[in-house]
Amino acid sequence: MTDVPVPGSEWMSEKIDFKRTLDAYRARRGDFRVVDVPPLQYLMVDGHGDPNSSPDFAAAVEALYPVAYRLKFASRDLGRDHVVMPLEGTWWAEDMTAFTSERDKSRWSWTLMIMTPDWIDPAMLDAAVATVAETTAPARLADVRLETLAEGRCVQTLHVGSFDDEGPVLARMHDDVIPGLGLRMTGRHHEIYLSDFRRVPPERRRTILRQPVGPAEA
Repeated sequence: MTDVPVPGSEWMSEKIDFKRTLDAYRARRGDFRVVDVPPLQYLMVDGHGDPNSSPDFAAAVEALYPVAYRLKFASRDLGRDHVVMPLEGTWWAEDMTAFTSERDKSRWSWTLMIMTPDWIDPAMLDAAVATVAETTAPARLADVRLETLAEGRCVQTLHVGSFDDEGPVLARMHDDVIPGLGLRMTGRHHEIYLSDFRRVPPERRRTILRQPVGPAEA
């Protein structure tokens, strides 16, 4: 991992893009890499069900983005400007084959997230939510929360293509790569959507696939 500041650790006079400064946002296709992810703060909204048909999923996206941009403007007023980060999501199910061989999306639970610098505090979030409520008032606006996620050691890779084609990549990561490194899965499957899936064709989408890990049990 490169030696870079954790978001909020120093005063920023120029607009910063954390995708470029944080090693955790770097991945290459076909390369399963071990990375130590620092604790990071996110805007979050929870939900359950098929992201293609669940109204909660679309509503969560519609709530997160205006709050993220409102916080960017508030941050800029403080002399700290940053690029709004991409949408991310953690995903889980009682049986992880729902993600790999079966791809049963109705069984998926998820938390959608946008990483935000740690100089953003709850008071700033409350003010941002209040401002957004005065205009668009997304259906799930009240569900947006600010929370720190500490994933620690992870294995990640870059997937290029449709979300429906992730299954074999995840199966390889879960069944071959992670055990082969003497590790085991410890946390929730994590995806970082480097491409805006609302605009980019499925075959061109770039998604970081991440899995928190720990030492294999003896």
